[in-house]
Amino acid sequence: MFSHGADSAHDAGGVGVSSGGATVPTRFVWPYGGKRVFLSGSFTRWSEHLPMSPVEGCPTVFQAICSLSPGVYQYKFFVDGEWRHDDRQPTMMGEFGVVNTLSLTRDISQINTVLSPSTPGSRMNMDVDNETFQRTVTVSDGALQEGHQRVSEASIQISRCRVSEYLSLHTGYDLLPDSGKVIALDINLPVKQSFHILHEQGIPVAPLWDSFRGQFVGLLSPLDFILILRELETHGSNLTEEQLETHTISAWKEGKRQNYGRNDGQWRPHQHLVHATPYESLRDIALKILQNGISTVPVIYSPSSDGSFPQLLHLASLSGILKCICRYFKNSTGNLPILNQPVCTIPLGSWLPKIGDPNGRPLAMLRPNASLSSALNLLVQAGVSSIPIVDENDSLLDTYSRSDITALAKDKVYTHVRLDEMTIHQALQLGQDANTPFGFFNGQRCQMCLRSDPLLKVMERLANPGVRRVFIVEAGSKRVEGIISLSDIFKFLLGL
Repeated sequence: MFSHGADSAHDAGGVGVSSGGATVPTRFVWPYGGKRVFLSGSFTRWSEHLPMSPVEGCPTVFQAICSLSPGVYQYKFFVDGEWRHDDRQPTMMGEFGVVNTLSLTRDISQINTVLSPSTPGSRMNMDVDNETFQRTVTVSDGALQEGHQRVSEASIQISRCRVSEYLSLHTGYDLLPDSGKVIALDINLPVKQSFHILHEQGIPVAPLWDSFRGQFVGLLSPLDFILILRELETHGSNLTEEQLETHTISAWKEGKRQNYGRNDGQWRPHQHLVHATPYESLRDIALKILQNGISTVPVIYSPSSDGSFPQLLHLASLSGILKCICRYFKNSTGNLPILNQPVCTIPLGSWLPKIGDPNGRPLAMLRPNASLSSALNLLVQAGVSSIPIVDENDSLLDTYSRSDITALAKDKVYTHVRLDEMTIHQALQLGQDANTPFGFFNGQRCQMCLRSDPLLKVMERLANPGVRRVFIVEAGSKRVEGIISLSDIFKFLLGL
């Protein structure tokens, strides 16, 4: 149920019973699917069944709007011939069994909502603001905007042109913060010590400095730690825990290149590192990240034409560039037609395949009791930055990211656990405080949106530091319906 002002129900074709006087347009929502759904309650004297309509783009979400006078009401849903109530809402025993209850006051701000984001025992500390989670269609100036049509090709091309123009006119200097620090590691540091530093500093990636050559030669990332831990548990591995005490970053990187039979895009001991200069356009920096399949590029300035005496200014990422885009276009969304379009109308991201689709690929998801080893294997093999952790109903509980692996450096946990014996839930607890609820870490563990949310909201979520993927969930159940990544956004905006 939602209320948005006196004209909302009229504009949206609302129906209902009112006893006269001031009424409040009230929206009831059944977010659990069905073929035919009706609403009935004390406001219809239980004698009338009000048909509920599926929300465009959200076929499992049904809604009905009633104009009600302030008061206390009981209601139930009639779904495919069966009376149902919503367990997530207030209930009581009534004449018709268990019914939902609604207390409606004249103060609209005090109205209870059908999609409550604070159900006891639920994991709603994940980053979905109350207003966003409660809405299943967008609201503008008190009117419900119904019927999502697929965004036009003209709007896409106009938006791409304007984004490309903005990115071409701005440079790496726009990414530099007013203040901050960038930590670099010497390639002769032991690998073990390096990951302790990453964990203690709370950073996922660090540039590598070769003091002999006087150059930056690579990056140390969570993927390196994942591969090291997997190798430690591999039968017949040449790398032992004792050797890890003295095994240098340089030795590991060179061994990795030989063992995996490919050159590490972020380790260039005998050629120039993939990097950017502060003079390069944001468009070129974004393309450099996408084309090399990396998450970060160092922004390096050298006063000499031969690149000597390099100065590390920043670590550029797609999230930083996206933040610039959001900041520039947020207050002039008319210049970018697609920003206010629901993400479900845009050809963007990965979605659950439709039933019967022979070409559909299921989304990669894991249960919290799955082994950490299975999570790491999936991260490496699928080439993704994070994996949604879901319950038996595919409802989102948490996410496991590559950067979470550095938590194993805490108290040398990796020395006395086996990856195939530790569960994902146990691994996530290592990086959380004792009082931190499951599904929440640094305020941004799980970034979620609804399929009806505008593209701008998804982009703003992805612009947060450290966030690489936004999970599109079903209203109410939080069942994962799709995933949109940073690279998805940029490939779409740049027309790649």
